Amino acid sequence: MEKAAFELPSLAHLPPGITRTSVGDAEAMGELFTGFALAMGAGILCIYFVLVLLFHDFVQPVTILAALVMSVPGAFLALFVTHTAISMPSMIGLIMLMGIATKNSILLVDYVILARREHGLNRFDALLDACRKRARPIIMTTLAMGAGMTPIAIGLGVDPSFRAPMAIVVIGGLITSTFLSLLVVPVVFTFVDDGVQALQRLRRRGARAAGPAAPRAAG
Repeated sequence: MEKAAFELPSLAHLPPGITRTSVGDAEAMGELFTGFALAMGAGILCIYFVLVLLFHDFVQPVTILAALVMSVPGAFLALFVTHTAISMPSMIGLIMLMGIATKNSILLVDYVILARREHGLNRFDALLDACRKRARPIIMTTLAMGAGMTPIAIGLGVDPSFRAPMAIVVIGGLITSTFLSLLVVPVVFTFVDDGVQALQRLRRRGARAAGPAAPRAAG
């Protein structure tokens, strides 16, 4: 309907000095999405810097941030299934979901790094051991969070119209991020680790190639 209205000749060819703008709900939603994008970007940057300080590595935090991508489809699928519109509470739920989904990946990746450094396990055995030992706390946290959000999602309590979308987003995102984290995060960790090792090999080759050339240049 809106597209057909914009294609009318009177709107498609506006006179000089006349511009088309959105007001009312459309303007409010545009401002909401702009502010949400800034908040999400700032949140992801803060999470990344904290992970860099935690792991003393600039590359492996990318593996943990992959959990954020896996939580978003579940959040929007939950909104679609429940016929809930995207609103400010649902956006707040997405920001809450970032921290919870990141926590699950931190538990997994931290144990993999610990097993390789302190217990001498190879990468494959460390990933298997991490998935086996960290699956229980990850699932328990998800169940506890989902159980706490369920009364809000079904509309119990005060003002369910505001809080229900937030709870629906958190529950849907947690379901997908929990199951996909145990499957996808180890794969992403493997690819990232392969990339790091390849770069280290190239750096060592470059250092060996530049080493003998230095005395000849000096002579």
